[in-house]
Amino acid sequence: MTAYETLKQNLRKEPRKWLITGVAGFIGSNLLEELLKLDQTVVGLDSFATGRRENLTDVSQTVSPKQWAGFKFIEGDICQFDTCCQACNGVDYVLHQAALGSVPRSIENPLASHHANVTGFLNMVTAARDSKVKRFVYASSSSVYGDSEELPKVENKTGNLLSPYAATKAINEVYADVYARVYGVPCVGLRYFNVFGPKQDPNGAYAAVIPKWIIAMLQNQPATINGDGTTSRDFCHVANAVQANLLAATAPLGGKEHEVFNIALNDRTTLNELFELIRSGLVQGRPYLANYTPTYRPFRSGDIKHSLADVGKATELLGYQPEYTIKQGMPLVLEWYEKHYRTN
Repeated sequence: MTAYETLKQNLRKEPRKWLITGVAGFIGSNLLEELLKLDQTVVGLDSFATGRRENLTDVSQTVSPKQWAGFKFIEGDICQFDTCCQACNGVDYVLHQAALGSVPRSIENPLASHHANVTGFLNMVTAARDSKVKRFVYASSSSVYGDSEELPKVENKTGNLLSPYAATKAINEVYADVYARVYGVPCVGLRYFNVFGPKQDPNGAYAAVIPKWIIAMLQNQPATINGDGTTSRDFCHVANAVQANLLAATAPLGGKEHEVFNIALNDRTTLNELFELIRSGLVQGRPYLANYTPTYRPFRSGDIKHSLADVGKATELLGYQPEYTIKQGMPLVLEWYEKHYRTN
């Protein structure tokens, strides 16, 4: 039995109270679904700046009415300290997912990214301190590795940051370390590597590549690759990120008050390979996809060329064992988007 299977058994026997910030977002709503299926009590906080009400509706239709009754939603902003204190009151664990994502967005509007990702983070970790939560788990990012060309990425070796977004996530890690040492707040940072899965928003200028391409193919619209397609990423199914959050909240850390972990697969996929994986998964019943090809444009400023994570530390200390590779997870993702979005 894996560490995660054991944890799920224990949580069903002894339910806890959890706070998820950004609960209407992609990862947040997947966390909510898993915790409610485990019969946990969950408080969710979201301002709908980027989160989607449809994600909460989707969860409500997936879990039982009794499980849904275990969820309390607070519509509010992490940049309001009083709201953060209200949300943290009486909870055991905080899973802090709320943020303004996207490297390009941060380059266009660094002040907004700092306000949400740094001021909002500081509000939340302070509220967690005041409420004496058992552990504060927060979303960091692989972007903190910056221009480091070393592969695979290991937690203690980073390079020069390449975007304001990366800077905000690096600052989060600094603050978490300070709060752990100065105030004794147990903190765990999760450096996500290109998480994908159901409920990820395919729309808007800052949409992630996988949902964007899926919808483009479903609607026979152009799909664009930045660069020549040899750029590679360590794509991680959201179920793996959910597992990591729950383990990070509960696993013994050997006396350390702050740890940071890579959350990924330790596997690389180029954008050209990703494109073909999605196209081949959707081609059946869609003849127009037989000769469908991407449009290439210049490499995007602030992005890194290659990304690959060493997940050995998370495996050793958390018991993290990814459940889905990209090839295993993609059919489930395609099925979800085909069900939820109009197709040709």
